[in-house]
Amino acid sequence: MPNIIIRNYPPHTFDTLVRSGLHPVLARVYAARGIEEPNQLDMELSRLIPFERLKNVSTMAVRLADAIPARKRLLIIADYDSDGATACAVGIRALRKFGAIVDYLVPNRFEYGYGLTPEIVRLAAATTNRPDILITVDNGIASVEGVAEANRLGMQVFVTDHHLPGDELPDAAVIVNPNQRGCDFPSKHLAGVGVIFYLMLALRAVLRARGIFTPPQKEPNLASLLDLVALGTVADVAKLDDNNRILVQQGLQRIRRGHGCAGINALLQVARRDFRRTSTYELGFMLGPRLNAAGRLDDMALGIECLITEDESRASQIALQLDALNHQRREIEADMQDSALVMLENALSTQPMHNATQNATGKTLNTHSLSLFNPGWHQGVIGILASRIKDKFHRPVIAFAPGGDGEIKGSGRSITGFHLRDSLDLVSKRYPGLLLKFGGHAAAAGLTVRASDFEKFRDAFEQIAQTLLTPADLTLVIETDGSLDESELSPELARRLTEQVWGQGFTQPAFNARFRVETQRIVGEKHLKLKLRKQETQPGERESNKSGRLYDAMLFFHTTPLPETIDAVYRLEMNEFNGGSTLQFILDYWFPPGLSTGA
Repeated sequence: MPNIIIRNYPPHTFDTLVRSGLHPVLARVYAARGIEEPNQLDMELSRLIPFERLKNVSTMAVRLADAIPARKRLLIIADYDSDGATACAVGIRALRKFGAIVDYLVPNRFEYGYGLTPEIVRLAAATTNRPDILITVDNGIASVEGVAEANRLGMQVFVTDHHLPGDELPDAAVIVNPNQRGCDFPSKHLAGVGVIFYLMLALRAVLRARGIFTPPQKEPNLASLLDLVALGTVADVAKLDDNNRILVQQGLQRIRRGHGCAGINALLQVARRDFRRTSTYELGFMLGPRLNAAGRLDDMALGIECLITEDESRASQIALQLDALNHQRREIEADMQDSALVMLENALSTQPMHNATQNATGKTLNTHSLSLFNPGWHQGVIGILASRIKDKFHRPVIAFAPGGDGEIKGSGRSITGFHLRDSLDLVSKRYPGLLLKFGGHAAAAGLTVRASDFEKFRDAFEQIAQTLLTPADLTLVIETDGSLDESELSPELARRLTEQVWGQGFTQPAFNARFRVETQRIVGEKHLKLKLRKQETQPGERESNKSGRLYDAMLFFHTTPLPETIDAVYRLEMNEFNGGSTLQFILDYWFPPGLSTGA
């Protein structure tokens, strides 16, 4: 059964935050997320960690500053996801402002795979304007062979990345990565777009010291790129530590003021979102998927062009293409998910489970992991499929699709307590030769195996999962910020919560309560619109929590009628409609009373 727990927070920290003037609900929410002092909530750019703390960034900046007036040709090698696309756009836009000769190349995931491979290096070398320097963004730290090939062909490689290094580093001219050994940069959670942004800050400082920005040469305002930094950081699900929250908040403020780039504004328009109300939700769930659709189904160059063009008309045309690709991706994903659930039916037990996506009674599994393969699945969508199945069954999942030449490509997503990349490393050590290639981090990873070895891999991965996962790990834990008193359920609190930056590692607040369902109806053919009344007190609540008020609520992607009384985990938001604003609950989970533990 799912387990609902209330986040703890240090009482003395709560008192400190309340004394500083914070609303008591915000004080407990922040205290539960590691905020200890009010100044941690200051989102000014002056509080960013100085770029000098990033190992090798000044060295790389000096080399770029030398290369620009020497008219060296620079080529950015990007990744094919949102982080890679935004990182590439930041590099292109900034370097061109600095007067560099720079272009980009993004590998087609179906032809060349991930990162700076020898094949991509040879492709770059064969271009008409053969580059002198290759700059990787959001990749490169594992490209030992690719860097060696570039060195052989006489091209320097500057690696900017944020992924965890392996045992062997590439022989690059310079490496900037907050996670490399010997780097004391306090934030280890910079996304790839954050790393290249820091490099551009360092480059501007070098050029400034050399007197480049003398009239009529104007010094570029790099803050104008923060909309891209915010998008890439949120879309890559980077942990929102203090430093990343500043980057994201500043980027959101630019977008809300109408200062976003043409591409971001166009993507918001096709998603039918008001730029003035842009939040991390829009970045992560509206813009990110549309960008990623290009890399999943077509060519991420389309997404990069959308982000670097200054032409609003062209940006709008590309945004429409990206939107169409995203619709196509969703259709493919739905078909793949249906086939995966059919495939799993025989492995299901009869134990009930309420999942995060639909909150409908489903079934759980007798296995500790899931490895799935279908020869008809699309290689560009298996990562999303793995994520959906992981959410539904709370198991580490790896989904495979055909990769050509008798190989299958896998994309995995994991749960808390199971480090996916390290687990694959254990598989590779116990079964030498089984994994042809693998990489990733704790929550997500990719791999390649022979199609004929799928069952062998599935069994090997399950053995590792059984060794490392406990029954407690396989129980879905839902964290909430407790209950809200009647006096606290207000539009003002909802507005304050909406204005904050929430995301990975700084979770959006959610609360739990028991409700009576007074009315419910289907809207938009796939959602439930509800009227709820707060019911009897929960453990630790005051008797005054009983309510006579009715609250509007939404349960998205669910059409089955709810029982008369439910326990629910919900978020507060303001529903803006026809010029008016009303308080609304968004239900993330619901259960018949008493079904969830710890409620």
